[in-house]
Amino acid sequence: MKESPVTTPNDPLQIARRLAAGFATTAAERDERGGTPKAERDALRDSGLLALSIPREFGGMGASWSEALNIVREFAKVDSSIAHVFGFQHLMLATVRLFARPDQWQPLLEQTARKNWFWGNALNPLDTRTIATRFDGWREFSGTKSFCSGSSDSDMLIASALDESASGKLLIAAIPTDRIGITLHGDWNNMGQRQTDSGSASFERVRVEENELLLDPGPLSTHFSSLRPLLAQLTFVNLFLGIAEGAFEQARDYTVNEARPWFKADVSKAVDDPYVLAHYGEFWAGLEAVRALAERANTRFDHAWNKAEDLEAEERAQLALAIGSAKVYATRIGLDVCNRLFEVTGARATNASRRFDRYWRNLRTQTLHDPVDYRIRELGEWALKQTPPTPSFYS
Repeated sequence: MKESPVTTPNDPLQIARRLAAGFATTAAERDERGGTPKAERDALRDSGLLALSIPREFGGMGASWSEALNIVREFAKVDSSIAHVFGFQHLMLATVRLFARPDQWQPLLEQTARKNWFWGNALNPLDTRTIATRFDGWREFSGTKSFCSGSSDSDMLIASALDESASGKLLIAAIPTDRIGITLHGDWNNMGQRQTDSGSASFERVRVEENELLLDPGPLSTHFSSLRPLLAQLTFVNLFLGIAEGAFEQARDYTVNEARPWFKADVSKAVDDPYVLAHYGEFWAGLEAVRALAERANTRFDHAWNKAEDLEAEERAQLALAIGSAKVYATRIGLDVCNRLFEVTGARATNASRRFDRYWRNLRTQTLHDPVDYRIRELGEWALKQTPPTPSFYS
């Protein structure tokens, strides 16, 4: 049996578990309310975890990506919106690290750790409505972006625009959220992930200095920089797994303590119902498979990250396949568990005050942002023709 690592009260995982316990007490009510989870975001600021993935030499905690992703998973068990924006915090920092020169990313990481900056996302490369106009020494961003997760209550944004002077080349910048001309509309009102603030943002003649553009090496220009989309996919793997584990734990607690057996079961407790036991056996086997795939992918990502510019194309491709496999099963098993939890809890568990349905709503909402069919197609291209995934912002 694998031993659990020894931890102390100040270990990041223990800090995260204490925070998660607090988040859990209000998660159902906040899911109904939607909007910005300001108190919870401030708790993350105060915890120091916003600097979790930042190397120690720049004032951070120096955690590996496996450690950071495990905390995304820990938060997702109780509050997948918090897990989402926390995961994106570190994805945005990785974006700066991977796409920028050292004289850009080092100060940004240091200031993030020192000032407890929260980063938001206004990148969305599929939304091409924001255009960059070139001026002498600076650019002007104008347009609209959708799915700007974590942008509200953020200090910095990763934003993108199409360069009108370079045949629509994607430009990515790191800019303050309060820059004149940026408007966050707070219009996210979807059925799931209701506190991710994933609504739209407008850019009205926003000035972006040349040294705020992440041009060297820029997006996806090297094997190392092309790890960025893989980290995004791996963040979702751990998010999906955490949601499913949270649903399982909620269902188990309810079945053990509150559920009643069906009258034909001929047992006195729901935990002895043979069909309930069969469902839980299937849930457990599925979750064990996803855990194994996720942990393998997390470990492989650490190895790839540590290789930095020495990373080779074949290694990147094998990592993409490992993450793709994990994501397919995290999606399928997660949706199955979150949907079928009511089969092991019963009609009383549908009481609106419990909001057990939020697990399915959250997972269903997030899985639709990157269709799993195309991930399976990539895996099929490899399995049948040995064609590796082509690096893009989604593969």
